[in-house]
Amino acid sequence: MTSFLRLFSVAVSLPTLCLAVNATAPLRSHAQTPTQTTFSDVQPNYWAQPFIQRLVQRNIVAGYPDGTFRPEQAVQRDELAAIIRKAFNQPPVRQIESGSAFGDVSEEYWAERPIESAYQQGFMSAYPNGNFRPNQPVTKVEAITALNKGLDLTSDTPVAASPTTQPTTQQPARRRPVFFPIAITSLMQPLLIPRANAVPPPATDPETTTPQATQPDRSASAIVSDNYKDASSIPQNAIPDVAAATKQNIVVNYPNPKVLNPNQPASRAEIAALIHQTLVSQGRIEPLAEDSSANQYIVRTSDDNQNTQ
Repeated sequence: MTSFLRLFSVAVSLPTLCLAVNATAPLRSHAQTPTQTTFSDVQPNYWAQPFIQRLVQRNIVAGYPDGTFRPEQAVQRDELAAIIRKAFNQPPVRQIESGSAFGDVSEEYWAERPIESAYQQGFMSAYPNGNFRPNQPVTKVEAITALNKGLDLTSDTPVAASPTTQPTTQQPARRRPVFFPIAITSLMQPLLIPRANAVPPPATDPETTTPQATQPDRSASAIVSDNYKDASSIPQNAIPDVAAATKQNIVVNYPNPKVLNPNQPASRAEIAALIHQTLVSQGRIEPLAEDSSANQYIVRTSDDNQNTQ
């Protein structure tokens, strides 16, 4: 009888043990490759640390193999396209017929898919000569304008929207967008391609220059004039975009919230802050804690009871 009980006990234990091993194996495997959320060059007291950490936790941005984030490094147009693709999933507003949409972006280029996606969703456009200029640094106002064009921020604010170019074809896209991990794109591209040193005049930028643009209405001009000491430096066609983003508490300026520096290359930290606040405005991320020091750099309109002077 005792022998029978021992055999029965072994028979029951083996399947149970197998189930336990199978259940814990994925957890152990996942723990071996955790997402890096801290970086040697982003200290806890760094102004953009909360924005960066939250986006890293959501796999929207990533660091470099050496354990750094390089928050002060300028973001290029291809990198912005890759970040936008990870952060947002907008329906396409225009299609690509066949082949690469841009003369300087081959089908083998690392960011060809994100660039194609950002173009089809209306975030970014080509230059007049049909090039995308993927290695060109993105200015602060270009990034804000791209977000407005792709997300239509002005629809919720009483400001005049910049005219947009309507799609000229409704033919099916060459292929459906496929997600490309930003953890790969942000690691490989800056190490392989030198950063551009010059930023073209805002008047020639496809994101801020629109054919037959209308004069922004008074409310948009008033918003930027009231909130930015350097409002006169904002390209005329981008005033509605900046005003809309300001109304929704998307703009983040360090070290002085009253200085936008619209035509300066945007850093990785600044882009992280902009993307974070845009996700907050969409209700997809909780706002920063009230006691977070980063709140003081979020631009708030004069009618906001949390206005930061």
